[in-house]
Amino acid sequence: MDRRTLLKSSGLLLGGLTLGRFLTGTANASQAQTIATTGSVTPLSPPGESHPLLLNFNENAAGMSPAARQAIVDALSQMNRYPDAARETLIGKIAHQHQVEPGQISLGNGSSESIQASVQMAVFHAQKAGKAAQVVVPDPTFNYAELYAASLGVNVVKVALTDKLEFDIASLKQAVARFDGVSVVYLCNPNNPTATITSSSQLASWVTSASGDTWFIMDEAYAEFVTHPDFKSAVDLVKQGHKNVIVTRTFSKIYALAGLRIGYAVAHADTLADIEAFMSLDNTNMAGAIAAIASLEDREFLANSLSSTNTARKIVTDALDELKLEYLPSQANFIFHKVPGEVKTYQQRMKEHHVFVGREFPPAVGWNRLTLGTPQEMMQFVIVLKMFREKGWV
Repeated sequence: MDRRTLLKSSGLLLGGLTLGRFLTGTANASQAQTIATTGSVTPLSPPGESHPLLLNFNENAAGMSPAARQAIVDALSQMNRYPDAARETLIGKIAHQHQVEPGQISLGNGSSESIQASVQMAVFHAQKAGKAAQVVVPDPTFNYAELYAASLGVNVVKVALTDKLEFDIASLKQAVARFDGVSVVYLCNPNNPTATITSSSQLASWVTSASGDTWFIMDEAYAEFVTHPDFKSAVDLVKQGHKNVIVTRTFSKIYALAGLRIGYAVAHADTLADIEAFMSLDNTNMAGAIAAIASLEDREFLANSLSSTNTARKIVTDALDELKLEYLPSQANFIFHKVPGEVKTYQQRMKEHHVFVGREFPPAVGWNRLTLGTPQEMMQFVIVLKMFREKGWV
């Protein structure tokens, strides 16, 4: 089940949440900066119906950059104009950040649209050449590539993660090798829902040895959170001239612009031109583009956002260690941890205590994805979790 369907079915938007809940970015951004500079964490009041803990959709609870918010306010008088100039500026800044040409950047309505257009492009070229197409994905992973493939009538091959819940690279390669046609391989790195990385050397080795009928969509939605030395962005593969590599990024996560829907793809200029044919026109709104520009320029905010996430992660992992609950090493803004008993029961009990946690991701049965909120929010989560232990629920 994808995020939008889950929202409709869970009653989340009807469960006492008011607009005010979504307008607290200023306070949270200030809290994140205080934590980053002083290391102090002031507990919040317990979660309640009017202020639940939203730890289920990998959003950035610290809120957007104050500079981004002010940039939107300052640009309100321009909202009657089309966003062409803002788009061009944003593309230039993204290109500069990755040290590529502007013609290698494609803006999307979130990274979701970039993933969709990339799948459509690869399938279209396969069909045009009279070849069959398939989409190969690890399982579990972020499911939008497979949803878009299914809507095109393209077969999706799911390759289960290893016993350590890592990408089974050998089996993924086999799924491609035994197919007579074009394969689109979707790899989310760090992976969602596990928050773990696959080493860049493994991926580079595969890309450089792959046939011309293999496309790679490298989803790096959480790349800015990664601190592990084994990770290197697949943008490097693009810069080496590999036309079959498409890297997708988003401003939804560390930049906290999920509601403004700004994402982008990085690829060879020829590949990008083909992808653009499947992108919607004028798909970037003025407010989103301006906020993204300001966010890229606000290095202090980026550092504070990362520091806040790292502090929140430590609060949770310390508690999981104390309770002896297994978890995977996280390189993102969420943690994948074991839950004794049924995950649905755990999820429902958390909801009854005004804490919304992620769902189960079969075939990884017995594991729960927990979004990292602010350090204060995670302290409240730990209080609830320890209370669950006292009741014998975890």
